[in-house]
Amino acid sequence: MVSAGGMLFISKSLLVNSPQFQAGYGIVGRKNSHCINLAFAHLLLRRQCNVVFADLALRPEAKQIVAAHSSPSRAAGRAVFQQTDVREWPQLERMFHTATKEFGGADIVCPGAGVYEPVLLPYLCFATPFHLSVLNCTEPKFQQPFSSFWYPPGSSASRDLPGSSRYALLDINLTHPIRTTQLGIAHFLSNRSRSSSSSASSSPPIPFTNHIIHISSIAGQVTPLFAPMYNASKHGISGFVRSLAPLDHHHQIRVTAVAPGVIDTPLWRDNPEKLRLVDESAGDKWVSAEEVAEVMGMLVGSGGKEEIEVVRSSAVESGGAELSNGDGPEGKRMVRIEGGLILEIGKGRIRKVEQFNDEGPRGAGTTAGKSSLADGEIFDMLESGEWGV
Repeated sequence: MVSAGGMLFISKSLLVNSPQFQAGYGIVGRKNSHCINLAFAHLLLRRQCNVVFADLALRPEAKQIVAAHSSPSRAAGRAVFQQTDVREWPQLERMFHTATKEFGGADIVCPGAGVYEPVLLPYLCFATPFHLSVLNCTEPKFQQPFSSFWYPPGSSASRDLPGSSRYALLDINLTHPIRTTQLGIAHFLSNRSRSSSSSASSSPPIPFTNHIIHISSIAGQVTPLFAPMYNASKHGISGFVRSLAPLDHHHQIRVTAVAPGVIDTPLWRDNPEKLRLVDESAGDKWVSAEEVAEVMGMLVGSGGKEEIEVVRSSAVESGGAELSNGDGPEGKRMVRIEGGLILEIGKGRIRKVEQFNDEGPRGAGTTAGKSSLADGEIFDMLESGEWGV
């Protein structure tokens, strides 16, 4: 079964002292979120961060970047690759060892690996010739590439075996970020302890903030029927990030997340069964991976800035009262960069996702206008008498 790596580690000193990253230690991995993480890694390398890619294998574009940054340079960071299956906890630990061996440690972690829940018909073993022709497929594929709620373990199209007692999607999307965050916190605290011991006879080190940045999704707010397990994993990530917010104040470990909309990556473009759900003629827009990477860069390396500009919600963050300053629904406001912050990223816009009374995703880059197609297919499948047996 295919899995994915998803780590990124960088030295925090480069983030506090300059608008540019001056030095860095890092690990990046990818799967279905690979284009986001690849764009993020490329941004960091240009800002003189060192990056470690962690994945089962590198796509050609990632290989090019690693090859171009294999040697030390004054103009950019260095990149190395660590083969990793994020479902395997010992391999997650090995990534931290690699960061320490190659660059002396890590102070920013991004567990960015993720896979999407397949969207039905191309993989349906009883798909009709009409369905296959609509999807430009000549024959049905009999196994899903990853977990799907609508193909239970034991069914012919499922990748998850009943005897495994697990779903690969949840291992990758939820369990791996949680375990990596545990390892990251331990790594931060251990490095601080060693640093304090080595500098005991000199002046104490200047305090700085470590970062763990997660990739959630607008699926952490909305709940399309065709992807319930993916929705659950992203709701879980958002709740997990909010739970760790107090670490920022008490231990200078800042856990945040981005929640991208519909991203222009191979996850969509290379999958006709998903691509058909986007209706550009009706106004659906694509968000680029680079737009997401820029926001991630702001969260972990704001050049001393502690605030970020976002669109102003049409309803207030507290109590549901209306805004009274006259800025309107697309006005701007500044929000503090702090632990627990989740930023939704649409086309050309950033919005803070509130914990309570949030209005939900809106605007360009947050819609897939033909999602109801998949819903209808699910209802048809359930009525066929063949589901779950």
